[in-house]
Amino acid sequence: MNQFDLTGKVALITGASRGIGQAIAEAYAAAGASVVLTSRKQSGVDEVAALINNQGGKALAVAAHTGEQTAVDALIQQATKTFGGIDILVNNAATNPHFGPIMTAEESHWDKILDVNVKGYFRVAKACAPVMQQRGGGKIINIASIAGKKPQPGMGIYCVSKAAVLMLTEVLAVELADANIQVNAIAPGFIKTRFSQAIWGNEQINNMVMKAIPQRRMAEPEELTGIALYLASPASSFTTGSTFLIDGGQFISSGIPM
Repeated sequence: MNQFDLTGKVALITGASRGIGQAIAEAYAAAGASVVLTSRKQSGVDEVAALINNQGGKALAVAAHTGEQTAVDALIQQATKTFGGIDILVNNAATNPHFGPIMTAEESHWDKILDVNVKGYFRVAKACAPVMQQRGGGKIINIASIAGKKPQPGMGIYCVSKAAVLMLTEVLAVELADANIQVNAIAPGFIKTRFSQAIWGNEQINNMVMKAIPQRRMAEPEELTGIALYLASPASSFTTGSTFLIDGGQFISSGIPM
């Protein structure tokens, strides 16, 4: 199991105050990594960092908005000062202020979603890459979505943003290969988090979604940690530019019960 050991590695996880980000942070800490947790609000990541530290891990909580370059630069500087560098980046922070037909969206919705979900990923990756290169290489893991592969009702702009994340992943994988930085994406289906509450909190929408998933359920955030650990570890040294669907079979399903 040494190929999955993260001892001595430093991992930066955005959107780490809850849900998928928190689950991945806890898994990395358990595998031996020092973790840097960030989100817009300090209180949220403080709680997760305290949980990890109390369990014997090493965690640093830093509030930062990935939509602001100065905040991203300060985040990288603080992570490097505290732990000596960054080896692993998980781009997880995302937003979706518009829910409904895409034709009802405003320019402001497009600007906000693309700035956080796409440009935010690029900003943090760009800031981390030189630090990773100094340490001999690294791992960038972009949290995409099945919405980037298949249109989802009421989530049009979000779908477009996640499709962009998939291509960003491939471009970065090619361009950073010489620096020994592997870049991959995880594309979850429906995960039961606060972010997806608009779906599972609405009985009619939830029932419709369940019919489209062969396993007939949403996943828990912890069910993404196995693939996240693989992509962060030496085990994935020849894996780059790939997208891993973790969706209970939704993408390949016709939606008709078998």
